[in-house]
Amino acid sequence: MCGRFIFIEGVFMGNHKTFREFGKYVFLNIFAQIAFSCYTLMDTYFVSWRLKADGLSALNIAFPMFCIINGIGLMIGIGGGIKYSIFKSKDLDDDANTIFTNAVVLGLSIACLFVISGAFFSGKLVRFLGADDSIFEMTNTYLRVMMLFAPAFFMNNILQCFVRNDRNPRLSMAAMVIGSISNVILDYVFIFPMDMGIFGAIFATGLAPIISMMVIFPYIIARNNGFHLNKNFFDFQSFGEIVSKGMFALLTEATSASVMFTFNMIILGISGNVGVAAFSIITVISLVVTAIYTGLSQGIQPLISHYYGKNDFEDVRKILKYSVVTQIMLSVLIYGVIYLNADILAAFYNKANDVLLQDYAVNGMKIYFVACFFIGFNIVVSTYFTSTERSTKSQVISFARGFVVIIPTALILSRVFLMTGVWAAYPVSECIVCMIAMVLFFREKRVI
Repeated sequence: MCGRFIFIEGVFMGNHKTFREFGKYVFLNIFAQIAFSCYTLMDTYFVSWRLKADGLSALNIAFPMFCIINGIGLMIGIGGGIKYSIFKSKDLDDDANTIFTNAVVLGLSIACLFVISGAFFSGKLVRFLGADDSIFEMTNTYLRVMMLFAPAFFMNNILQCFVRNDRNPRLSMAAMVIGSISNVILDYVFIFPMDMGIFGAIFATGLAPIISMMVIFPYIIARNNGFHLNKNFFDFQSFGEIVSKGMFALLTEATSASVMFTFNMIILGISGNVGVAAFSIITVISLVVTAIYTGLSQGIQPLISHYYGKNDFEDVRKILKYSVVTQIMLSVLIYGVIYLNADILAAFYNKANDVLLQDYAVNGMKIYFVACFFIGFNIVVSTYFTSTERSTKSQVISFARGFVVIIPTALILSRVFLMTGVWAAYPVSECIVCMIAMVLFFREKRVI
C-alpha cells in the first residue's frame, strides 16, 4: 500500500504548480462535460417514460446528426482555441483576434447550411438514417428542429472553447452547467405538463445553448475577455488552421455518429426496433462515459497548447503523464460501476418492463464498455498530438476510430455472433486503434 502511495505521489506531485493547474482544468471540464451529458440522460429518460420504445428508437436514429453538429462546433472551437492559446502565449494579440473572428465566420457560415437542410430536406435525411414508417414522424420532428438550432449549437461551442483557452475554465464550466440544468427543467415542463412530445424534447435541447451563451455574454460585453472581433474576415489561412487543428474533435464526434448509424442499421436487421431501443440505452450511458474522457481532453488541451507555445516541453510532458495515469484510473472505475449496475441502468430507461429489451441492454453494456480500457488513451494521445501541432497523427487516430476500423469490425462480428458481435465490435475496434496510437505515440521524440 505504501508503495502505491509513493507511485502516485511520484507521478502527480513532481511540480505542485503544474499539478494544481492540471487538477483545476481537468476537474472543471470533466464536471462540465458530465453536466452537459446529463441533459441527454434526462432527455432520453423523459422520452422513454412518455413515448416508450418507439420514442427511444426515434431519438437514437436522429442522434447521429446531433453528433455531427456538435462535432463541427467543437472542431471550430477547439481548433481556433488551440491557435488562439499559442498566439496569446507569444503575445501575438492581433493574430489571436483574427483566429477568433474567422472561427465565428466559419461557424455561422456552416450553420446556415444545416438550417437550410433542416428546413427543406429533413424527411430525406430521416429516411437515409433508417427510420421506418412507425417512427418517421417523431424522428423527422426531432431532426428538423435540431438542425434549425444549429447556429446556437455552433456558437455555444465556439465561445466556450475560446473562454476556456482565455484561461477562464470556471466561466466555461458555469455556462455549460447552467445550460444543462435549464435543459433538464425545460425537458420536463415541455414533455409532461405541456404535453409537447418529441418536439418538446428537442426544443428544450435547442434552448440550452442559448442559455449557456447568456452566461458568457456579460464577460464579453464587459471586455474582460482577451479575444475580440477584428476586420480580418474570411482569412482562408485561418480557416485552414482552425480546421486542421480541430479536425480530431469532429472525428471524435463522428466516431459516435458512425457507430450509432452503423449499429442502428445492423441491429434493425437482427432484432428490429427493440434492439435499437436497447442500443439507445447503451448510447446514452456511452455519452456520459465519453463526456468524462472529453472533459479530460478539453482540460489538458489549453495547458498543453500554452506550454507548447512557450517552448516549455518539460511541463508538456508532465501534463501528458498526469493525463495517461488519470485516464487509466478513470477507466477502471467507470467499467466497474457499469458492470456492477447494468441491471439498474437498463431498468431506469425500460419503463415498459420489456424483458427482451432489458436482456439486450444488460448483456450489451457488459460487453460494449470493455472499450473504456482503450478509449481514454486514444483520446488523450489524439489531444496531445493536435495541441502540439501534430495534426496528421491526431487525424490518423481519429479516422481509425471513426470509420476505418469500427465499420468493418461491426459488419464482420455481427454476421458471426449476431447481437453479441455488435456489442463486441466497439471494444475490439478501440483496442485496434489503441495499438495504432501507441505506435505513433512511442515514435515521438518527446515522450514520457
